[in-house]
Amino acid sequence: MPELPEVESVRLGLKSKILGQSILSVSVLTEKIVSSNSNIRNANKEKTLEFVKNLKGKKIVDVKRRAKNIIIELETSEIILVHLKMTGQLIYTSDTYSPTKHTHVLFGLENGNLYYNDVRRFGYVLYYKSLEHATVAGHFAKIGLEPFDKNFTQEYFREEILKKRKNLKQVLLEQSVVVGCGNIYADEICFASAVLPNRICNTLTLNEIEKMHHNIKSVLKSAIKSGGSSISDYRLSDGSKGSYASMHQVYGRSGLVCFKCDNILEKEIISGRTTVYCLRCQK
Repeated sequence: MPELPEVESVRLGLKSKILGQSILSVSVLTEKIVSSNSNIRNANKEKTLEFVKNLKGKKIVDVKRRAKNIIIELETSEIILVHLKMTGQLIYTSDTYSPTKHTHVLFGLENGNLYYNDVRRFGYVLYYKSLEHATVAGHFAKIGLEPFDKNFTQEYFREEILKKRKNLKQVLLEQSVVVGCGNIYADEICFASAVLPNRICNTLTLNEIEKMHHNIKSVLKSAIKSGGSSISDYRLSDGSKGSYASMHQVYGRSGLVCFKCDNILEKEIISGRTTVYCLRCQK
């Protein structure tokens, strides 16, 4: 968390607000956030100074996304690559806004400020000379297609999923076939497809694979339309909450009745994550 719908919602919100604005100032309050994407990071004064120098005065020309990465594209193809991880937030405001104890990077723009907040400080905000440099650095290694990519066809999904001898939820979480289905949406997609998340992938029928392919797109689209799921720290770019959590069919509802059949929803740890499903509706 945040997953693809949340990251895409943040991207859309930012694109409508910061496009065409120049970065007038950069303040790094926690240096390790801009040092690297490693799990073990230390403050690096030299990298911090380079980060500020490379970004100050640059104009924002686009806001893109790859998997769960937000890519703020600058003039001359330079980028700011942001991964929110568990508790990161990118908040834009044109009004007066004071940094909190969880604000780690602050960009002063021509018409407002962009704040990177992160309670647990697992996320990162990195500068690269280009998207190609970020790719070479390994940011997009071993990840599958985007769910809305024209190449994410039913044929592609069937071929890739039938190669897997792992359970379905594990494959969705590892992002190797298709990106964006984290813990929340893996549960929701499996429920919508009437398939148990602990099913081994190569046991799925062609009809089940067709349903999965359809629901990966439809569930993620619905979540984006609702601004994503604000379970804990996730916020949209204006600081408001997404509303998709109210539409969850199974996630976070273990021990409650299934909306479809009134059976009590089960809970199990699958691939290290709490997983909720209905034994009557899913096979």
